[in-house]
Amino acid sequence: MADQKKVAFIGAGLIGTGLALNCITHGVPVALQTRSRVELCKSRIAAGLDFFVEHGIVDAAQKAEIHGLATFTTSVAEAVTGAGFIQESGPDKLDSKHALIAEIEAHAPEDAVIATSTSSQSITSVFAKAARPERGMGGHPYLPAHLIPLIEITKGEKTQDVFVEKAKELYTSIGKEPVVLNLEVIGFIANRFQSAIHREVVDLVGRGVCSVEDADKALVYSVGMRWGILGQYLAMHLSASPEGIGEFNKKYNIDIKKPDGRLSALASWNVFPEDWCEKAQAGIEKEIAHRRPETGNDIASIEKWRDKMLVEALRLHGKL
Repeated sequence: MADQKKVAFIGAGLIGTGLALNCITHGVPVALQTRSRVELCKSRIAAGLDFFVEHGIVDAAQKAEIHGLATFTTSVAEAVTGAGFIQESGPDKLDSKHALIAEIEAHAPEDAVIATSTSSQSITSVFAKAARPERGMGGHPYLPAHLIPLIEITKGEKTQDVFVEKAKELYTSIGKEPVVLNLEVIGFIANRFQSAIHREVVDLVGRGVCSVEDADKALVYSVGMRWGILGQYLAMHLSASPEGIGEFNKKYNIDIKKPDGRLSALASWNVFPEDWCEKAQAGIEKEIAHRRPETGNDIASIEKWRDKMLVEALRLHGKL
């Protein structure tokens, strides 16, 4: 935001500290509030800055100055006083959300935007008891929040566009890519994509069509690469080159009056098989055993490799 008002992170866990790192590295001061884990919060900010220095995202000489933009507190009132934007990431239960938002509103400026990180609650329900629900909205990031650019802004029934625009401005200013959901849907956008793919992978592995490892390879080394560059619609547009997506049906002889063979064969169940986790665990162990040592051979080392790869992808996208 132009006036560089501080951003308050209430319930600053992995999401809050991740987004706070984006803020301070873009010159935006932050206040991080947590009831009892201040030292953990501080350590995550310090570790995140070390990671940014290691990968050349932040200048080592500027590290102390950047770190100085972050303050830590156990007080909601202290955190939100004077804040222009508030990201609430408390327990994902409605009664907890209502109590926390009431506490935020008692001390926050009248024009402050309040975004909730909820991943399972209706935005309208979260702000149902708010004094000013028109400034409330969903602001749903993806982990690791300091690296994944997407933020899903979801409107509640009473959310006003003027506050959505303020949220978009703030998120964009700290290097994020905000998208707006005009209607509430369970899972927002990206989690719905993920759930559809998850079901199909579980079904293919469960029916013995392929192994866990080959399912991952098929995604990473085909459509995953295209999606990571273009997305679905633009990738399909290029697939119908030179005419483009407007001629997609004609180019690929799709008869819209007949059921599509692939769609008809997709999994349609909505209760996961009881043993899917056990099958996945066994397959993951084999997959990890086949990984090159430099790409990681346990959760911690694979996470480190993933984050390094995300940095490279972000550079290719011009986000770093």
